[in-house]
Amino acid sequence: MDLQAVLEQTIPLTKEVGQLIKKEGHNFDRKNIEKKGFNDLVSYVDKQAEEQLVKGLSEILPEAGFITEEGTAEEQGEEYKWIIDPLDGTTNFLHTLPVFAVSIGLLRGEELVMGVVYEVNKDECFYAREGGKAYCNGSEIQISPVQEMSESLLATGFPYAHFEQMEDYLAILTEFMKGSHGLRRMGSAAVDLAYVACGRFEGFYEYGLKAWDVAGGAFIVQQAGGKVTDFKGGKNFLFGGQMLASNGSVHSEMQQVIQNNWSLLK
Repeated sequence: MDLQAVLEQTIPLTKEVGQLIKKEGHNFDRKNIEKKGFNDLVSYVDKQAEEQLVKGLSEILPEAGFITEEGTAEEQGEEYKWIIDPLDGTTNFLHTLPVFAVSIGLLRGEELVMGVVYEVNKDECFYAREGGKAYCNGSEIQISPVQEMSESLLATGFPYAHFEQMEDYLAILTEFMKGSHGLRRMGSAAVDLAYVACGRFEGFYEYGLKAWDVAGGAFIVQQAGGKVTDFKGGKNFLFGGQMLASNGSVHSEMQQVIQNNWSLLK
């Protein structure tokens, strides 16, 4: 498998889909919003974008299966699987808040080997492949050199469902607010992770995540020199619903705060 060749074909496809999303956003009618569940919104734009991604990625790597948010493809794939979120930050998009991205990860067996995150409105394409470095628009990126959590800017995502853990979440939020330069909630896990990879954030944590939210960004963080785990410090961050990503230096501090306050970990 020539991952570099696959990556070089995937990047323009990702940008093409991103521009489709941006174009549709200019004239989007909120009457077209659909609900998949409580506070779980979708539109024809998500579906069209996913269909275009599936078609293009199938041509790039015909033997690969798919794990998709909108269920456009059901191919399993024996070795490779694309994990795609055609529009990460749908709620932002539907409210015309310009923070959303196309996110693509490539899984070989149980290991991520490629990631692409295209932040549509800033026209920033973050990407990496196995054995290579991480890049944004052709320039190499690296995680932040900050060593202490007290000097860090952190990111998270506010839960829009699964409110049974809200008290724990707020306790963690409080400690991070007091112990860092601040917290940001961008509304797109893919963007949060890309920003950890390029050093804008020192750390990111969230629960209730799906694989398509994080696959592309998590791999880019790793290739940029960062660390990605679940809340326990293990490797079950892709399908386990919990993620802690950082520049590595502040990882243990952040993990300790989470473990001290997350009742399910005690």
